[in-house]
Amino acid sequence: MNRINPRFLTVKESATLAINQRARALRQEGRLVCHLGFGESPFPVPAPMVAALKAHAEEKAYLPGEGLPELREAAANFLRRQGHTLNAGNIIVGPGSKELLFDLLAILAGPVLVPVPAWVSYAPQAALLGKPFVPLLTSREAGYRLSPETLSEACAAHPGPKTLIINSPGNPTGTIYSLDDLAALAEVCAREGVVVLSDEIYGLVTFAGGPAPSMASLLPSQTIMTIGLSKAFAAGGWRLGLAAVPDALGTLLPPLRAMISETFSAVSAPIQYGALPAFEFGTEIEAFVETTTAIHCAASTYLFERIQASELLCPRPEGAFYLFPDFEPYRESLAARGITTGTGLAQALLNEAGVATLPGEDFGLPPESLTLRIASVDYDGAEVLANFGKPQAPEERFPHLAAGADALEAFLGAGIS
Repeated sequence: MNRINPRFLTVKESATLAINQRARALRQEGRLVCHLGFGESPFPVPAPMVAALKAHAEEKAYLPGEGLPELREAAANFLRRQGHTLNAGNIIVGPGSKELLFDLLAILAGPVLVPVPAWVSYAPQAALLGKPFVPLLTSREAGYRLSPETLSEACAAHPGPKTLIINSPGNPTGTIYSLDDLAALAEVCAREGVVVLSDEIYGLVTFAGGPAPSMASLLPSQTIMTIGLSKAFAAGGWRLGLAAVPDALGTLLPPLRAMISETFSAVSAPIQYGALPAFEFGTEIEAFVETTTAIHCAASTYLFERIQASELLCPRPEGAFYLFPDFEPYRESLAARGITTGTGLAQALLNEAGVATLPGEDFGLPPESLTLRIASVDYDGAEVLANFGKPQAPEERFPHLAAGADALEAFLGAGIS
């Protein structure tokens, strides 16, 4: 007798977490050149957050399921400074925005519409919930941004309630939706009654400065924002995220609170106190975000220029810490080496060149797509942060990235006679 719900047999371990463990194991064996597979901020957690966590380490009581009141108020103020009309009652705290996205998808009716390539967990979350997942194809020429025409076609094909996930700056592409891009999509969503989950976990990591444009500023009554500590605040392992649910979608809050009460109950109390300085966003935190974002920009730009020099096809990253090169110009030479899929390409790069990446297939593209997701964060964040004001060549500042780019160029050159 099979005692496992078949829905759970189709979902594999998160590709990003799996490649991180594999790369760590190889590095311990002394085999890995460069870990370009996992998007974890390399910087130390800002000192005000660490101090707040230490000061509240003895907090042991259960907090309200929706979160520490002071943290919810700080988060509402943080988002109000970005132009959003919210109060503490709109904010829900969870153990990472990933969990909150899952909970919201569980509550919202209808299929899940997602532009692809997309973060690896959206489709598996829909599968775990037994919800239809509708991939919306984008193009490299458009920076992998969703077009209003594609969204309109999907809405026509899927009448009734539906949810659209927008991730900007995007994982795996590093591209950002402009206000004009979002306005065109907002028009379709308003007409069709689409609820938007705006995944803004990288919202402060923008290379042009300031927060990325948000759908919530154009369609506030239909947009739920999710943010967290993991990217701009370099505290991924703290596992704390926030959802901002507008008053117009307030009917979602009672079932969301009920779901929280029957699952994770509440986020760790010390962690919530530790998160307070992040969303109070004082001068030290603001300077940390600005400096580390400048470093992310420098690292991404360095890799982008090396990728361009190899004549790969890749949109210029505008935020986050990812690049999404297409190896299509090398399809013939790769095929001569038995490499015809993105997964085969990623495996060959890891085995032959010691470079860890993830294939486009993990992000929703067809197996034959010769695309890879590259993360530009394989460096000693504390060291780079301490020395960032000093003149350094990129190869000196980011030696692992330089070694990875060298290995990639050698790998590609090995197939050309």
